[in-house]
Amino acid sequence: MEEPGTVYFTGTAGAGKSTLVRAFAEWMRSAGYDATVVNLDPGSEVEDGGFDVDIREWVRLADLQDEYGLGPNGAQVAAADMIALKIFEVKQAVQELRSDYILVDTPGQIELFAFREASRAIVDALSGDRSVIAFLFDPALARTPGGFVSLLMLSATLEFRFRLPLVNVLAKSDVLTPEQLAEISAWADEPGQLYEAVTRDAPTPDVQLSTELFRAIENMGPLGGVVPTSAKETTGLEAFYQSCQRVFAGGEDLEPSQASGPE
Repeated sequence: MEEPGTVYFTGTAGAGKSTLVRAFAEWMRSAGYDATVVNLDPGSEVEDGGFDVDIREWVRLADLQDEYGLGPNGAQVAAADMIALKIFEVKQAVQELRSDYILVDTPGQIELFAFREASRAIVDALSGDRSVIAFLFDPALARTPGGFVSLLMLSATLEFRFRLPLVNVLAKSDVLTPEQLAEISAWADEPGQLYEAVTRDAPTPDVQLSTELFRAIENMGPLGGVVPTSAKETTGLEAFYQSCQRVFAGGEDLEPSQASGPE
């Protein structure tokens, strides 16, 4: 059996990670592919999230708070380290399901996932040669040039930290007007248009900072595009799948695990 593709969904709080994970898993299954959904958020309050493997079976945030008298932030830090200790048990549970894709819902606090050494150990343990990070752009931030550049910088930081290929995903695209969506797509595809948008306003400290951030990101290499998706309207999911496949197999499609997919 070919090694499964592993996708880590991450982004700022409220970007819609869990919702997109569920929508993408349903889309994959309807297309005839097996998908294992893994929850790595010990503080998730979703009781029926459709998780096939749930870290809360090993580590639960509320239990840590009660047992050690920790506040929410301290419990999150302790939980990240405890997850790293349990990760090989989690990996075994995932491997037993033998799926085409492993979809990993990461903690809502992106700084815990991005900057804790425990997170790197977790990703190293779960990742194979076919792994990718899906970074979700929150449309509330992405609709302004400064916000878009800030998200690009955070995306580049994740790629640098984990040394994995990365796909930028515009979540909740249904809340944007067609004009806003076209503008954001243009910023992602054409660096010149993004630079023009960043420098359009009169010089201020914020504009100057956004300009310097843009130049730093541009010097790292191509900005790459962003894949618009909507879990609510189930749009963009096939395009996201194709983006992952370009990473995993040079654009070659998977063979569905089931006998047939939808017509």
